[in-house]
Amino acid sequence: MSQSLDRALTLLDGLAEGPRTLDQLAEVIGVHKSTVLRLLRTLESHRFVQRDGVRYYRLGTALFDLAHRSLEDRDVRRSVEAALRDLNAQTGHTVHLASYEDGEVVYIDKFESRHQVRMYSRIGKRAALHCTAVAKILVAALPDERRREIAKGITYEKKTENTIITPEAYLTELATVAARGYAVDNSEHEDFIHCIAAPIRGARGEVLAAMSLSVPKVLLDLDGLLGLVPDLLRAAEKASVECGYHR
Repeated sequence: MSQSLDRALTLLDGLAEGPRTLDQLAEVIGVHKSTVLRLLRTLESHRFVQRDGVRYYRLGTALFDLAHRSLEDRDVRRSVEAALRDLNAQTGHTVHLASYEDGEVVYIDKFESRHQVRMYSRIGKRAALHCTAVAKILVAALPDERRREIAKGITYEKKTENTIITPEAYLTELATVAARGYAVDNSEHEDFIHCIAAPIRGARGEVLAAMSLSVPKVLLDLDGLLGLVPDLLRAAEKASVECGYHR
């Protein structure tokens, strides 16, 4: 592994949390400020980093350009955009699109709620495998052996009273999700939010992505949320057709 490249990437990861001074960045990678300054100058020349006032550095425009181009290159994201937008307009609630990549579930698109009470999330954020509806959909679509491997490897952080905290319970939940065709996050990730998710399929019936509705509990109780499952499934079906799926 290239030490300089590793340090530069660690700097970018540190800056993702917000603007940092030279001293703070030196602490992040554990080297002298002169080394950090050389790395920052290189990153700055390629627009990956930019100055923020006299003392601070922040992420530069090149990173956002790369992220945008990468997301635009995802056929599934372009294909299902209309279905996500329509579901958002119909319900008024937050709609997410997520995909499974290299053992992680990542949000790749989002349509914001029109209500004043909203949830915090962002494109590019990783979804916890054991307590989010989109992750349950995507992991449930994997072969049994792979499911078991994932279940054994998860650190079951207890985020709420409803969070699944054992591999056995997680595998049972995945089997339920696979059987009924949708997933529920019953305030398992955040106390005040619950969520439902459904699969988006490709031409061979494979699960390409998951789409979800996330709703604050103050707006809808669990029964009200489950009442939106038919709307979600219709939207997922529409999105799947756009991806080449035929029942």
